[in-house]
Amino acid sequence: MGTTTTDETGAASESPDETPEETVEAPPAPLLILRDGLPTIVDTEDGLAAACAALGAASGPVAIDAERASGYRYSARAYLIQLRREGAGTWLIDPIAFDDLAPLQEALADTEWILHAASQDLVCLREVGLKPAALFDTELAGRLLGYPRVGLATLVETLLGQRMRKEHSAADWSTRPLPKAWLDYAALDVEVLLELRSLMITELAAAGKDEWARQEFEHLLDFEPAVRQDAWRRTSGVHRLRSRRSLAAAKALWEARDEIAARRDVTPGRVIPDAAIVAAASALPLDKAALMSTPGFHGRGADRYSRTWLSALEAVLAMPEEDLPSRAPRQDGPPHPRMWAERDVAADRRFKAARASMLLLAQDHHLPVENLLTPDYVRRAMWTPPETREPAELADELRKQLQSYGARPWQVALVTGALTGAVLAGDVEPEVEPEVEPEVEAATESD
Repeated sequence: MGTTTTDETGAASESPDETPEETVEAPPAPLLILRDGLPTIVDTEDGLAAACAALGAASGPVAIDAERASGYRYSARAYLIQLRREGAGTWLIDPIAFDDLAPLQEALADTEWILHAASQDLVCLREVGLKPAALFDTELAGRLLGYPRVGLATLVETLLGQRMRKEHSAADWSTRPLPKAWLDYAALDVEVLLELRSLMITELAAAGKDEWARQEFEHLLDFEPAVRQDAWRRTSGVHRLRSRRSLAAAKALWEARDEIAARRDVTPGRVIPDAAIVAAASALPLDKAALMSTPGFHGRGADRYSRTWLSALEAVLAMPEEDLPSRAPRQDGPPHPRMWAERDVAADRRFKAARASMLLLAQDHHLPVENLLTPDYVRRAMWTPPETREPAELADELRKQLQSYGARPWQVALVTGALTGAVLAGDVEPEVEPEVEPEVEAATESD
């Protein structure tokens, strides 16, 4: 039934019922499928020769990806390598079947590689003799372009309008034979990289960021994973251990577990979990019965290597006090910024000014602040800046300092002015507000 309203003359009129607009959900993007069907796995010398001939004779960059068995294996080796090149189609190569892949490296010697999250794959590819002469990283390009989410599936849906399946991303790729569904998933990962690169190159040029990308990609060519200091301190729950001897026990158990895991090529948590290490380090059991009754100490790994665990604990109990690890980890570089206000007030002011400037610059240029400049570089520069305070000299010294850390030229050019200002701002003590007499303050509030 309509509702009665009046127009400007006061006459009554009928208007139809007003109904809220229904939100119509957009249909899901079409599912990405293989254009050329699923190729067979290359696991023979003849098959490798055919792959090398086809890929070497094709044109343009090559899309490449590697599947590891993270969460299942200790090593980060590649268990499947996928490649796609215009004119050659897609190839799936089993690197476990070969001593090395030198023929493939030769076939692709001067070819640009397209990878997604290159730092995750470059090391394992290098292990089998594959190293690019040039590369394009679609994840890093997405970051430079300011995309809020840069996972491959998200970029494919955003830029190509297609949907990818990701249900096998955590699979154990050391499994043999590999299921067809897994191979289909793996082949799709390189199906779209050529198209993504083409679109992103255009976007980078339009945004004036193509030179930034070139420098970032060149920097990635020699990527090496960071070596963790005191990796045992990353054991989940180790922060709950209060005594230095308990910390020493956690370290000894972690190292024993790591040696076993490396020898068996299984992820350490499958030998014994972190919770078992922390529980045993706290209780310090002296015999197998006490050890096996410790919370979390159960399963085949706990029992099979019980003698190893007890030997590690016995060695810790006999350890002199001076050999026990410190409660705090060793510092390589400046302390955590939350401690700066107590240890160096000027450095704290410098860092806060630098952080604010970095955030504004990142917003202005539409990219994550960590891609504008590695956060550790900011901390190091603000903790130990150049001694000079003459602005031009300070800027020049800061440029050299950032370059010595590994900052790329585009980053140095973009942030040096802001960091120079932050150093100078840190030397200026804030004005202290004059104390107000209580009665004056009360009178002011009453006004």
